[in-house]
Amino acid sequence: MSAWHDPDRTIIDAFLEKSQFRPGSRPTYRWFLRSFEDVALRHPAVDRQMIEDWLGEMAPRWKLSTLLNQVCIVDRFLDYLVQNELIASNPVAELRRQHNIKQNKPIWRALASSNPDEALAGLYRPAPYGSVLGDFMRDHVAVMRNRGYQYETQAHWLLRFDRFLQAHPELAGEPLETMLTHWAAAKPTRNHAAECQKLGRILTKARQRLDPNIPPKRFNPRPEREVAREHRRPHIFSPADIRLMLEVARCYPSPHAPLRPLTLYTMILLAYCAGLRRSEIAWLDLGDADLRSGTITIRETKFYKTRILPLSGSVMVELRAYLDARRRAGAPQDPQSGLFWQDHFKDRYAPVVVTTMITNVMRRGGFKPLSGRTGPRVHDLRHSMVVNRILQWYQAGINPQDRL
Repeated sequence: MSAWHDPDRTIIDAFLEKSQFRPGSRPTYRWFLRSFEDVALRHPAVDRQMIEDWLGEMAPRWKLSTLLNQVCIVDRFLDYLVQNELIASNPVAELRRQHNIKQNKPIWRALASSNPDEALAGLYRPAPYGSVLGDFMRDHVAVMRNRGYQYETQAHWLLRFDRFLQAHPELAGEPLETMLTHWAAAKPTRNHAAECQKLGRILTKARQRLDPNIPPKRFNPRPEREVAREHRRPHIFSPADIRLMLEVARCYPSPHAPLRPLTLYTMILLAYCAGLRRSEIAWLDLGDADLRSGTITIRETKFYKTRILPLSGSVMVELRAYLDARRRAGAPQDPQSGLFWQDHFKDRYAPVVVTTMITNVMRRGGFKPLSGRTGPRVHDLRHSMVVNRILQWYQAGINPQDRL
């Protein structure tokens, strides 16, 4: 009895070979897939029960977070089996479609929980545009996209409103204004109030397209202004704040990536002292740092411009220390390799990861709450450099216009 026919047990090796994974990753992936295959041999089909049994056997051996990071390889393997007609369907993908969610990982998390039925029920999302206004909103999105608009954010607003209407069928016979009033009262946050204002304008314009006699909706700018004041309040770091952030970065907990604390330290140093954007930090190459001239080259960034920035002697000392540690960690010395290199994936850090790590340092330093968008941004380091430098010039009796 087996979920798929493979008497020689060669399908896993064929899958790994076709997928062209890195040689260092294949042993781990093969071990996971072999454990999955061992459970499949005891089941007549690959179904939800078989997957739950496998997850139950893996749970005592791995932390849930680690296990969920590895199930993506099983997902790809199941799709491979479907493509080769070895199984009828991927049960995880089927559950995802049944619950109207976009990704498979929440399904895996639910199946690994102590109560999979309850967890899956909590994931369920109504079918898109299934409310009384569903067809009207779907047609409006199609019209706007046919006109050349991406209309992604607005579509998300409409889908959220659509799910609310499906959850409250008693509103089906009410006027649109009443529906919007109930939707606005569903959440007390400033973001939701601003979204409801914009959603009301969108729906009114869509109705005017069908009936020009409908009066325009009066726009109230107050909710958007309150959101902007809350989330986009500028923050200028003082030199003492920067020193605290650097200390926090040096002590950043990273037992599995020893180079990361020094990497974070150097990232923050360059973000402040050189005024770099997060994407500029991420896309720096090893060859961009010129230790002889004490400069760093920023290539084709905003508006496709390239600039060469001089660095102070103290910054160059720290940069040399990082480059020495990077070399000892086994990072490639090719000038085109990423300056900020991570040993886990053997590649440069992506801009979003740079933002996440520096934001975590800000949270640990007490500059931001433990969660949410409130508080300083990574980009505020760049602004702080400019403000503090101009203040130093003023304090020294120097006219900033003479230096700019």
